Amino acid sequence: MMKTIVWEGRFLTVVTEGTWEYAERKGQIAAAVIVAVDGENRLVLVEQHRIPLGKRTIELPAGLVGDEDAGESIATGARRELEEETGFRADHVENMGLFYSSPGMTSECFTIVRATGLTRVSDGGGDAEEDITVHLVPVEEVPAFIRLKRSEGLGIDAKILLVLDVATM
Repeated sequence: MMKTIVWEGRFLTVVTEGTWEYAERKGQIAAAVIVAVDGENRLVLVEQHRIPLGKRTIELPAGLVGDEDAGESIATGARRELEEETGFRADHVENMGLFYSSPGMTSECFTIVRATGLTRVSDGGGDAEEDITVHLVPVEEVPAFIRLKRSEGLGIDAKILLVLDVATM
């Protein structure tokens, strides 16, 4: 089948291939999603406005890797994003594998990393274009926290399922 480019932006390309329409991540840019639990057994979550949804969302810290420095490693990018978004520096970053976000709609993938040995070095909050609120939620309270935030009208990123006990929700 022939692939046809419908539109190209800075980070995405929209294509058709046969009857399929989907988005591709451009270039060598990757993404890291960070599962970080501090020394008090609190999960580090972020809350930020997401334009495509038109609302604030609860998410695991995450970000693009290689969008600023070509050839950046997943571990380096994950450390940078964790510190930028949350103010935590990680002593260790463990690669937990590559996952695809929505394989029927996009080629986008991300690597899950586990960050440990956390030290708070700033308030976080993201860069000048982001307005990130950091939440430190005791691991056993994550399901209740997600229920509360959903009842307040916030969106919940599907990657939160990594840390939820869905049987108790």
